[in-house]
Amino acid sequence: MDPDLHRKLLDANKSILANIARGAPLIETLTSIVNGIEALHHELSVAILLLDEHDKRLHLGAAPGLPPSYLRALDSATIDQAAWADRPAADAALEQVDEAQFWQGFREMALQHGLHVRLAVPLYSATTRMLGILGAYSHTAEPASGLQRQSILDMTALASIAIERSADEARISRTEKSRHEDFTRMALAIDGSGTGIWDRNVATGEIHYSSGWKALFGYAEDEVTNRIEDSYTRVHPDELAYVQSTMQAHFEQQTESYAVEHRLRCKDGSYKWVSSRGKVVSRDSDGKPLRMIGTTTDITAMRALSERLQQSVDLITSLTNEVPGFIFQYRLLPNGHAYFSYASEGIRDTYEVSPEQVADNVSLIHKAVHPDDFAYYRASIEASAANLTPWHLEYRVILPRQGIRWHQGDARPRRLADGSIQWHGFVTDITERRRAEEEMQLATLVYKVSSEAMMVTDANGTIITVNPAFTQMTGYTPDEVIGKTPRILSSGRHDRAFYQAMWQAMISTGKWQGEIMDRRKDGSVYPKWLTINTTSGEGTSGLRRVAQFYDMTEKKKSEEVIWRQANFDTLTGLPNRQMFMDRLGQEIKKSHRADLPLALMFLDLDRFKEVNDTLGHDIGDVLLKQTAERLSNCVRDSDTVARLGGDEFTIILGEQNDIGCVERIAQEILRKLAKPFQLGNEAVYLTTSIGITFYPADADSVDALIKNADQAMYAAKNLGRNRYHYFTRAMQEAAQTRMRLANDLHGALVGNQLRVYYQPIVDLSTGQIHKAEALIRWQHPTRGLVNPADFIPIAEDTGMIIDIGDWVFRAAARQVMRWRESHHAAFQISINASPVQFHNDSTLHIAWPAYLDQLGLHGDSIVVEITESSLMEARATVIDHLIGFRDAGIQLSLDDFGTGYSSLSYLKKFDIDYLKIDQSFVQNLSRDSEDMVLSEAIIVMAHKLGIKVVAEGVETAEQRDLLAAAGCDYAQGYLYAPPLPAEEFEAFLARQIAPLKPVR
Repeated sequence: MDPDLHRKLLDANKSILANIARGAPLIETLTSIVNGIEALHHELSVAILLLDEHDKRLHLGAAPGLPPSYLRALDSATIDQAAWADRPAADAALEQVDEAQFWQGFREMALQHGLHVRLAVPLYSATTRMLGILGAYSHTAEPASGLQRQSILDMTALASIAIERSADEARISRTEKSRHEDFTRMALAIDGSGTGIWDRNVATGEIHYSSGWKALFGYAEDEVTNRIEDSYTRVHPDELAYVQSTMQAHFEQQTESYAVEHRLRCKDGSYKWVSSRGKVVSRDSDGKPLRMIGTTTDITAMRALSERLQQSVDLITSLTNEVPGFIFQYRLLPNGHAYFSYASEGIRDTYEVSPEQVADNVSLIHKAVHPDDFAYYRASIEASAANLTPWHLEYRVILPRQGIRWHQGDARPRRLADGSIQWHGFVTDITERRRAEEEMQLATLVYKVSSEAMMVTDANGTIITVNPAFTQMTGYTPDEVIGKTPRILSSGRHDRAFYQAMWQAMISTGKWQGEIMDRRKDGSVYPKWLTINTTSGEGTSGLRRVAQFYDMTEKKKSEEVIWRQANFDTLTGLPNRQMFMDRLGQEIKKSHRADLPLALMFLDLDRFKEVNDTLGHDIGDVLLKQTAERLSNCVRDSDTVARLGGDEFTIILGEQNDIGCVERIAQEILRKLAKPFQLGNEAVYLTTSIGITFYPADADSVDALIKNADQAMYAAKNLGRNRYHYFTRAMQEAAQTRMRLANDLHGALVGNQLRVYYQPIVDLSTGQIHKAEALIRWQHPTRGLVNPADFIPIAEDTGMIIDIGDWVFRAAARQVMRWRESHHAAFQISINASPVQFHNDSTLHIAWPAYLDQLGLHGDSIVVEITESSLMEARATVIDHLIGFRDAGIQLSLDDFGTGYSSLSYLKKFDIDYLKIDQSFVQNLSRDSEDMVLSEAIIVMAHKLGIKVVAEGVETAEQRDLLAAAGCDYAQGYLYAPPLPAEEFEAFLARQIAPLKPVR
């Protein structure tokens, strides 16, 4: 071969192989093959035709040098593959067209377009599957040379490789597309089933979520970041540590997979219960996780269903344990072994054994059966097992403690798949019933009279006889009813279906019993309990029906009374707590169906206890009844006003089309309750605080709504009472903060976090400071200085105020001892005592004076400040404390005087030493103000009673001067100094070298 031609052939082969290697499009590769051949043999024009496996036709692959008209005629031509297949391999590889008769049609087609077919080469795959044909054409009829044949054969092999590789890539692409479509369908199916998919890159800390996952929690596609840290913020705080530790355990290969159930926050702030499942799918050479894939499924409904199922199980267990006798499940195996698969707690009384003792030992039950009854007891069980008929038996047992007792057993058997027989039934103690039956039989023999009305009819329903009780109850004499039918008693209150059901029962079972309305002779309709039994004699003529009945009128009245007592408040006639809870649940369901909001109001009367204690409980009851009447007049008939107890009321406003209506009702309630209540000779003024919450905006459960309304009500009280307040999320957060403070407060004393500050009390006549008030402060380790108003109520609610108050007293006592030595021999410190301390600590009046004696201090070194409410309650424990303090020389101060309902007689009865004018009067003092008049009146009254007066909250010189001019004894406030730690207080005293300038 010419070296130059050989080099060109090699270059063409390299170029074509490069195209195949880089995956160039098939047409591009085939075109380069055609161009390569034509470049080597200028006199030839080449075409590559591809064979379609399905339609067996040739389709144009590449033929840049042939006339378009010929290519159009050639495209979609058919070929006889069998003729090619029958050729010997050597010949089939390269065929002289003149010798290939089956090619004759193509040769004639080429001649029509001025072309001669030099060569026709079949293209085969590695498995000898025909892929197409390579044809070489010229404008002359010369046969192909050996060089042309060899070079075309080489190119044919490349063309076959290119076609086969393209086909393989197409199949791979289709497979990958199919897999992708399968994966997409699977993902869509998972997303549609309430399950989201997530893919976590452990190494980078990224996590990706499927669209279904985002939709599951209310997020749009671009509203969820890929940071793993952000994902943890959505986990409920109570379960975060559990989720993280479980995932870490899987990372460390302690578990086969990751599986947890926890709550996850949605976009709207609500939480859903979810089941998260996942698995690490790749790790590095050290075993560290690289990638983890998992799913998240919403199981909120399933959790709720599970809780309801558990409640049902608990209810059923509770009921079975409360039912007289015991309920059982008894199983007899094919091999004769028997056991109780279930026995209720009632077996302890019925057989004096435990459920556990009979779980696999029925002999304890059999041994208890009376020997005289055991034979037919055993036979009855065997008959029930053999015939699968209900087991019913009355028999005696002998018990260790109770002796001989009568039992009645009832059970229904059924055969199980394994051939065993299982009974479900119950056994009750009928000893008393048997005794009653015997007594009844004796009574029948003696008196021959029934206390119940009786009527006997024949087979045709004609009345045969009646007893005296019948006449007494119905008013009909025997002569008036015998020979007639019972229709004479019909009230017309029951329809045809009722009587048809009654007769059907009697025909099928021979008896009927139930409640029925009948009419007496005088026309009055009454309820009665009717029992009908059928007896049969010889033939149908002997059939009799015996009807017994008694008047249920009084029983109905009693049931109505009991029902009202159980569901209504006896004082006000309003629904009570039980009825309120039921109605609230029903109203929630109605609101949900109607898609309308529901409003719940929680009302607490302001200062009702003070009125009740002052005027008496009888007057308080009248006030509650009038309040209930006014509240009922403020709402619709469809709304519910209920009394929960004491002075707490609730109002359910269902299906609110207009939310503004709720506010108008609240305003109307405040207006009506603000009007005076005329209680005998007393006119009492009362207000209320109202909390309001909405379903479903604020909560979707009964308990949550009540809690929200209660919090809102307390917010109204804290804002000054006589107002309404809506529930907000801030209240919930405040409640949680309060709970956390309560938890932290337990460690405040032990952790040395409490401090005592002292505020000077100045003698207005001399300007000297020989008094101070001890005020507690809490230095929280993370929150800083906590306001006493935030933690003192918590301490009182939890009872911690007892230990805290005692600690403050002892700290103040030690401090006053030092200041009596260093500053003034008569120095005095006031401490605040909570009402809770008086109620819950019965030794306070003994322990505190004893501690002062231990320090060598006289009682007048301490002043105990109490509130008006403590004085008003005047319980025995309070009286004991106050008298004990007085006897020990400890002085008493009445705090916040003027804001309550203190009785003047109590001021003398308990030897009150000081009155403290509340700072609310002092803040607005001016020469002619009402607060000035009230302050002067308090001062004059106190002095008449021999009591000194301290004014709190003095902040200006004008306030000081007005109080001094009115004769006030002492002043306390920021005009002089704020509450100070002991060291700063001592420094403050040291700076007062001369007394503060007296005002008078």
